[in-house]
Amino acid sequence: MSTNWDNLQAIHLSALQEIGNIGAGNAAGALAQMLNCTINMSVPKSGVLPFQDMLKLVGDEEDTVACTYFQINGDVEGSIFFLLSEESAYRLVKLLVGEITAENQEMVHSALQEIGNILTGNFLTAFTQFTRLSLNQSIPALAFDMLAAVLSGAMLEGGHWADKALIIETEFFAEGDSLSGHFFLVPTLESLEKILKALGLEI
Repeated sequence: MSTNWDNLQAIHLSALQEIGNIGAGNAAGALAQMLNCTINMSVPKSGVLPFQDMLKLVGDEEDTVACTYFQINGDVEGSIFFLLSEESAYRLVKLLVGEITAENQEMVHSALQEIGNILTGNFLTAFTQFTRLSLNQSIPALAFDMLAAVLSGAMLEGGHWADKALIIETEFFAEGDSLSGHFFLVPTLESLEKILKALGLEI
């Protein structure tokens, strides 16, 4: 029987959250090195949410967000997104490039892509270490748009549309600032089954 999101139990979510915690720790170290400051990161919660609830978790549908988007292939296929509110995105980039002006917008976008690439890469590395599955990420794409448009457009573009996704909510502290972000991992149902089997979990 194909694995279904609705059949996930506490033990499954606990295992996935533990991977998220390890990925967060690795990502914090890499980001601290990039920004040359102390970064603390945690995963206060994770779970599986329907698409509409994913939107509500981040904000209103019309809120502007920065989204770094990747396609995943290899043993696991799907999509992964890292979202930051517009305010959090700019606060984070200021730590890297300093003052944001009309003249350095290209640098701002490049910085957001690189930050998303580092964070996502560390989370995927944690998945690989735990599952021994091959997860390859595409070159990052960056979107700055309304929340609903960003998520629906990226999912459809990647061809991995799903009604639900695994979410890993992250919270990190940099230079006294508290920022929050959200990872949305959207594997195909077949890939979700592979991930759970690799973790020794069965439904």
